Amino acid sequence: MTAQTVQPGNTYLITGAAGFIGSRVAEMLLEAGNSVVGVDNFAPAYDVRLKEWRLQQLQKFPAFTYHQWDISDPDVVTAVFKKQAEQGRPFAAVINLAARAGVRASIENPAVYISTNINGTLNLLNACRDFGAKKLVTASTSSLYGEGLPAPYVESLNTERMLSPYAATKKAAEVLAYTYHYLYKIDITIFRYFTVYGPAGRPDMMPFKFIQRISEGRSIPVFGDGTQSRDFTYVDDIARGTILGLKPLGYEIFNLGSDQPVLLSDAISIIEKNVGKKAVIERFPRHPADVASTWANIEKAKSLLGWKPEVPFEQGIHNAVDWYNKNRSWASQIST
Repeated sequence: MTAQTVQPGNTYLITGAAGFIGSRVAEMLLEAGNSVVGVDNFAPAYDVRLKEWRLQQLQKFPAFTYHQWDISDPDVVTAVFKKQAEQGRPFAAVINLAARAGVRASIENPAVYISTNINGTLNLLNACRDFGAKKLVTASTSSLYGEGLPAPYVESLNTERMLSPYAATKKAAEVLAYTYHYLYKIDITIFRYFTVYGPAGRPDMMPFKFIQRISEGRSIPVFGDGTQSRDFTYVDDIARGTILGLKPLGYEIFNLGSDQPVLLSDAISIIEKNVGKKAVIERFPRHPADVASTWANIEKAKSLLGWKPEVPFEQGIHNAVDWYNKNRSWASQIST
């Protein structure tokens, strides 16, 4: 699958390599015959047992090298690039998937989001400039679209009215990236991901949380009346799209989403069906930072990348439940 999109034998730097998306991108590149230098600071934003599991899958590949470093430290970033340059194997591309993610958590502690999402991106951009890395792929978010814009969201919409510090830091990173593209001719591709889910997903997001809680007979929290919808996108589709963005594009921003929003109430029914249990629902008022719906227009990614999602939501949930059941002895203990 990935062998058709990238030539084997390259070395890639992936930040956030133990993260949900980063680990899958790394795995696909390794399977395609490439080398990956993975960096992750193992921030305890959620239970690190998930990161440990993902990292174990990558460490099965001889061509994978891991460093537990933090991209918000400019000296660390410089050291990674310098070491690679001294070995005579400069990075074919840098894939920045390290981030502090999550809308609500960013309201509680915005400073850490600025440190990783803005300062970390700046450090990588400086290193690309200083060490001649010609390609940077970096992750943004559908949260930039905020509330009230016409759906499905196209990349050209105004994204100046975000509802959370998380979204604001991602917007700042996008603007910084354009500046470095303009000044230093770095080829930059930015992806706005829409609600990524799948096996070994983030426990603060609905799919993992609800699969676990319904499986264990615990209540699930529903904020609002359940009519909100999300453009759930399977992690393998996201990883494929990210890898397709490695080709030269100049400076481009892409939505990666399923283009098929799912109502929260329907998502719960699909999870119940796959788990084989009914949910116990606790209802709460809608959170002010939560948008009513997300919906990606993906025509640009189809046109310029030849990408389209392949895994329907029901199949993706089936895969996520299967992973959970295989790892239930410890996944059931993860705080959600």
